Amino acid sequence: MIYLLKRLAVMVRAYTYHPDPRVAAANMISLLVASNQPFYPLYLYWLVSTDVTAALFTFLSTPLFLAVPAVARWNSVVGRALLPLAGIANTVLSSWLLGTASAVEIFLIPCGTIALLLFRPQERILALALTALAFGVFLLHDVYALPIAQYNAAQYTALARLNVMSAGMLTAFVAILFSGILAETERSANATSQKKPD
Repeated sequence: MIYLLKRLAVMVRAYTYHPDPRVAAANMISLLVASNQPFYPLYLYWLVSTDVTAALFTFLSTPLFLAVPAVARWNSVVGRALLPLAGIANTVLSSWLLGTASAVEIFLIPCGTIALLLFRPQERILALALTALAFGVFLLHDVYALPIAQYNAAQYTALARLNVMSAGMLTAFVAILFSGILAETERSANATSQKKPD
């Protein structure tokens, strides 16, 4: 069992590896999200309601998240763009399935944040376009049809709390990840400056 876990960890590291730290970050975030998706219906079952039928449809976005590293190997820009696009699509789907009272739209915040962080200054137009799309989706708030899931007020409160906490933890993870990338960049810059002759 331990051998299998170690082997799986090696495979995941190999799949997410990329020499560009921004691409590697996108790969890591995408697999983190994909690996957490199977637990979402369980969280709903434990914390909200035994009716988790609507949440099962969120698995439709799982292949998109899993594909990010593979797409990034083909084209790093498209691979990085796929991550926030998959997140936005999943949030729109979840808002329709669970209803806006679930506060699932809060996941648009990490989607927009990720889009801003994944691209270089010369790619800023794409970053801003993806971020505008993420926050523009908020305009759909009053447009969704009746949700598939129907919960009472207490259940919606529990579901909203779950989504707020999940989006907050995802945003914190992204911040820590990019803080590490920034620290590594600073170390490299300092090492280069120290090697230069006076």
